Amino acid sequence: MAWRGIGPAALAATALVAVTANLLWTHRAAAPLPPGTRADLLVVHKSARRMVLYSHGSVVRTYTIALGHNPLGPKRRQGDHRTPEGWYVIDHHNPNSAFHRSLHVSYPSARDAARAHAAGQSPGGDVMIHGTRNGLGWLGRIHLAADWTDGCIAVTDPEMDELYALVPDGTPIDIKP
Repeated sequence: MAWRGIGPAALAATALVAVTANLLWTHRAAAPLPPGTRADLLVVHKSARRMVLYSHGSVVRTYTIALGHNPLGPKRRQGDHRTPEGWYVIDHHNPNSAFHRSLHVSYPSARDAARAHAAGQSPGGDVMIHGTRNGLGWLGRIHLAADWTDGCIAVTDPEMDELYALVPDGTPIDIKP
């Protein structure tokens, strides 16, 4: 039986190519970085779903990211599923996260907290850069196809391992719309 003029053998070959391409995309390995590389700035471009790692003014690596369920606009309150916008700092590493490692973003700033409290709301917190939920690392890059976090910035588990090693506490992060 043919599907839209494609015979079973051609359909099977097309499916095999699609599955293979997907597997290559989901488990692509990044080129190794020079020993001693340390980040001194992270810049997130929410609309492009990209995070750029800098060292001494040069781009070291660019990551595809997933954001909160409701990515448009800055985080205003707890539970809005938005990723904050503005300047923050990576203020601690969390090896025991519910997700594959995490780097804590210093949200909320005093300004974020004041704005939320003025509206009678909690600003929320626990904004992180993290990998997949523990046990789901097999998803590879597929989890980056949609925004799924509660307001965090998600990368693959191998990328999280790399970021965990390259980004020291105190590294500034600029989260842009």
